Amino acid sequence: MSVAGITETTQYLTFKLDEEVFALDITKVREVLDFTTVTKVPQTPEFMRGVINLRGSVVPVVDMRLKFGMSRTEKTVHTCIIIAEITIDSETAVLGALADSVQEVMDLEPDSIEPAPKIGARLNTEFIRGMGKRDSNFIMILDIDRIFSADELSIVQDAGKETAAN
Repeated sequence: MSVAGITETTQYLTFKLDEEVFALDITKVREVLDFTTVTKVPQTPEFMRGVINLRGSVVPVVDMRLKFGMSRTEKTVHTCIIIAEITIDSETAVLGALADSVQEVMDLEPDSIEPAPKIGARLNTEFIRGMGKRDSNFIMILDIDRIFSADELSIVQDAGKETAAN
């Protein structure tokens, strides 16, 4: 969904990666967990930190900082895992997104959201729904369904299934 598709006030969960503030549509967020032990799965991409046991279900955990080309997330008292539902190719999956900290749930009016910047053909910004403005700060509104390719998602899901089978 593009900025043009945002026609009503929407609630977003805001979180930090490094010094940047990002937001996810609250309807995609199931819950936020304190950082817990993540079991590493061999032969997965670096951004996939592993899996967690969430009430008997195996949930893959991805490091959003690594996915966005930042340094690896270090565990602090504020580090958390955002449990989100993502849809790719009409398949829904649950995954945990590692974040430095969660900020707040906030409403953003459509007129306070600008289109994502166009940064040349070689940089993919399709996963940015828009840039929210609050006071003098920008908030990158993510389209979680476009952050991961279908191939990446299948690797993450397969790793979770293999871990569950063992």
